Amino acid sequence: MGVSACGTFAARPGLHQDALAKGIDDFYAMPTHAIFLCAVYPVIGLVLAWLAFGYPFLPLVYPLASGFALVGPFAALGLYELSRRREAGLESSASHAFDVLQSSSIGAIAALGCLLLVVFGIWIAVADAIYVANFGYASPTSLGQFAHDVLTTPAGWNLIIVGNGVGLLFAALALTIGVVSFPLLVDRDVGAAVALLTSIQAVIKNPLTMAVWGLIVAVLLVIGLLPFFLGLTVVLPVLGHSTWHLYRKVVEADASPRPQLRPRAQERRYAADFPAALFPWGKK
Repeated sequence: MGVSACGTFAARPGLHQDALAKGIDDFYAMPTHAIFLCAVYPVIGLVLAWLAFGYPFLPLVYPLASGFALVGPFAALGLYELSRRREAGLESSASHAFDVLQSSSIGAIAALGCLLLVVFGIWIAVADAIYVANFGYASPTSLGQFAHDVLTTPAGWNLIIVGNGVGLLFAALALTIGVVSFPLLVDRDVGAAVALLTSIQAVIKNPLTMAVWGLIVAVLLVIGLLPFFLGLTVVLPVLGHSTWHLYRKVVEADASPRPQLRPRAQERRYAADFPAALFPWGKK
């Protein structure tokens, strides 16, 4: 199999705090705001699109924003690579986040990324169906009416309860697929099937640990949505780095080979280096 999936792992108090502390330390040493501004701005763009084109889009704003967490493990690939390099004592500038694009594991990474995108698409379709089941096909006529209908009517309460309950199932599925598989593919050349199976085994063998981690991710993402999604520029990098350290504590890799990287033609400067260059500690 190439990886001993959680064979020597034992849950212990402080595991999550340790992973978060190391993730924060990685972020402090390697600020990567620009990379995740690229992820945050499309979400803001969805909100702006609703403001520009009217209220029919409104019922999907929350599912789209919350559904970003479903593809988070894939979006954080560059952060796993930065944390891996720093852990190994290698140079870790922001441009190295793009090394995963040159990895021999990129095919397996793309396959699992497509799987998460399928999960995301199904979630949006299901969320829309839940809304239609409660309110029909008529679009909200105003933000005030939409808020009133959702917050003060039985149909709205049912939408909140059922929608969040189903969303929790999708989040658990995405966590099971991606919490270990993507960091593993950054770390080892094991293939998509092995990475996926290892991630599933990690969750099955450590359900409480992974459930608590999922709750931590959800709470931090909610905090990151304020104000106006800008908190995600800090929350997302911290969660990405922390997920790498959680993976390192959950999976003990054996002698499986490291992914091969195509050599760079020349060292380049990337726009992603700009914010990091503003932080003196990021140059260490």
